[in-house]
Amino acid sequence: MAFELPKLGYDYTALEPHIDARTMEIHHTKHHAGYTTNLNNAVSGSALEGKSIEEILKGISGQSTAVRNNGGGYYNHNLYWEVMAPGGSPKPEGVLLDALNESFGSVENFRESFVQAALTRFGSGWAWLVLQNNKMVVSSTPNQDNPLMDVADVQGTPVLGVDVWEHAYYLNYQNRRPDYVNAFWNLINWDEVARRFKG
Repeated sequence: MAFELPKLGYDYTALEPHIDARTMEIHHTKHHAGYTTNLNNAVSGSALEGKSIEEILKGISGQSTAVRNNGGGYYNHNLYWEVMAPGGSPKPEGVLLDALNESFGSVENFRESFVQAALTRFGSGWAWLVLQNNKMVVSSTPNQDNPLMDVADVQGTPVLGVDVWEHAYYLNYQNRRPDYVNAFWNLINWDEVARRFKG
């Protein structure tokens, strides 16, 4: 079955003022839709057809650049839309809070590490909170790579990710990536992060 562009669980206006409606619309209907179409074209008629996106990404080193870029773009954006919610959701709690405290010392220390990863990713890419061997780590990846890929410096299961490609924020924030990353913090859907953490 072909990969499909997911419907968002909220309107394009719902994340304002932190992410503006025009950016959301372009990001979803042009960028994410493009990755989806191009991924389907790249796997069509190959041994990858019918495999899950996670299966494809885990063996990405043996695949074409088109599969790597578009498969990553498809997966990453699926996660990105889901880990945000209008107004965010309650702060991390329960086992997720315990894991963050154990791995980083505090939620504040985690935030500092995550923001730093997002701000120091040169050019286009992503910053991640990753579950790796029952421990939480922060990493970043270039372009549309992610921690599921066997080419990633830090491998594991992504539970939170922020897109730091300029198309994610430039209309509203121009070159002020720090303002965008800090605004993203107001939108984190901690319930979804916890769901992904629990697997």
